[in-house]
Amino acid sequence: MTDRIPVPRGARTKPILPLWAALISAAAAGGLLTLAFPAVSLWLAAFPAVGLLLLALIGRRTWSALLVGFVYGAVFFLILVSWTARYLGPVPWLALGLLQAALTAVALIPVTLAYRWIPALPLPAYARTTLLAGTVAALWIGRELFLGNWPYGGFPWARIAYTLADTSAARVSSWIGISGLGFLMVLIVALLVEVLRARARPRAAAIAVPAVLAVLLAVLPAFPTSSHGTMRIGAVQGNGPTGYFDQREPLSVLNAQTAATEPLFGKRMDLLVWPEGGLDGDPFQYPAIADGLDEVAAEVQAPILANAATQNGDLFYNTSFLWPAGAHPPLARADVQTHSKRHPVPFGEYVPDRPFFNAIVPDLIGLIGREYTPGSDAPVVTVGQTPVGLAICFDVIYDELIAEGIDGGAQVLVFQTNNADFRGTVENLQQLGIARMRAVETGRAVVNISTVGTSQVIRADGSTQASLDEDRPGALLEDVELRTGATAGVILGPWIEQVLLWGGLLIVMIAGIGSRRRGIGA
Repeated sequence: MTDRIPVPRGARTKPILPLWAALISAAAAGGLLTLAFPAVSLWLAAFPAVGLLLLALIGRRTWSALLVGFVYGAVFFLILVSWTARYLGPVPWLALGLLQAALTAVALIPVTLAYRWIPALPLPAYARTTLLAGTVAALWIGRELFLGNWPYGGFPWARIAYTLADTSAARVSSWIGISGLGFLMVLIVALLVEVLRARARPRAAAIAVPAVLAVLLAVLPAFPTSSHGTMRIGAVQGNGPTGYFDQREPLSVLNAQTAATEPLFGKRMDLLVWPEGGLDGDPFQYPAIADGLDEVAAEVQAPILANAATQNGDLFYNTSFLWPAGAHPPLARADVQTHSKRHPVPFGEYVPDRPFFNAIVPDLIGLIGREYTPGSDAPVVTVGQTPVGLAICFDVIYDELIAEGIDGGAQVLVFQTNNADFRGTVENLQQLGIARMRAVETGRAVVNISTVGTSQVIRADGSTQASLDEDRPGALLEDVELRTGATAGVILGPWIEQVLLWGGLLIVMIAGIGSRRRGIGA
């Protein structure tokens, strides 16, 4: 008869910290993690930040865990997205930050339950420890996916893997995706927490696993993609009056972009890129804007990838389009390649449940007059024979859109954005870090062009090829490498996410059922 492995003593995990200390630890975790994101970019801070939060959650009951999670989320998000208060004041900032904090608190409950139930499983000690750490890391990613998809399309802005965008560890995302990289980061910390919690002297294997994972993050090369020549791309940052409340004269945005483009007139290029909001209006509706594009395209002898608010029937779209070079009659929207923003920003580009929110804050809701409709056209345009992948502003944070561009054959990525409403904040640097991670994840060079900066051409390895400083006009003209082949991170990343999300929840459920049979409550 096989001996059964007994349930360990003290399986009913007790809190490591009293509640007052746990709240301080959670607040410190939130503040420390913000330092890992741009502009400070102290990436090492992400690891102790995770550790402090996990220590605060261990052994907590549901209500105290909710409080700990809320304090962590409030400190973290209110600092990280403080740029949302730049023009509209504290209401949008507090609404976004506290909503994310509340969702974070709820989504951290499974982590607390994992720490309560998994130690009671009748498994060998090391298997129990490994299962617990892996489940905690998987649930962390599940929490990121939850916040990244709900409500109103979610806000996947603060994924922990983005803190490594400027490091060699970013290359791991090309193998297992951004969520996979985040999983490994949290797994290392969760394993070390278990080593520190062990009453006995830790076995060599217990320390070896996180050490090997750390080495893997440092030395793993990028997933190989194939070089396919170059494309000569001009990119122009006009620094025009493109903010929501900027005072502007008719055609002032077009004129600013044109003036900043003049140094490129007469120079050879395959494509000229202007940013999101680089035009004053719809060129398919206003001949003066169309004439301006014609003149610039004639000067550079290349198509212009431009962007504007466009109207199709009664619907408005945030649309990028490839305006062809050469003489042609007035163009209609159907005459050019287009891509409309897939995820308009709630409370920025449209108002969900407008009657409800208008009753609460009518002054703010009244400022958002135009309702953008989500686009459905592919995020790819073809320049000559070369597919170019697109993402408009905050669409860069949505994995499925980037993957769709790669699936469409994109050999280079262009991200157009308008950061004018966040001048003087770190928003543009946080977004640039995400763009850098996308370059490494997909194995593609990225042209990230902003109305007001910071704009960059980023190589496929994440390094900066060329840059324009914030708050000044300028133009780049670069031979940008083209690459083919999808990385494993793009192909496997969505599947890894689903395994982590549902696998983590399933393990907690099984452990919970087992613990209740043994009389260990939640």
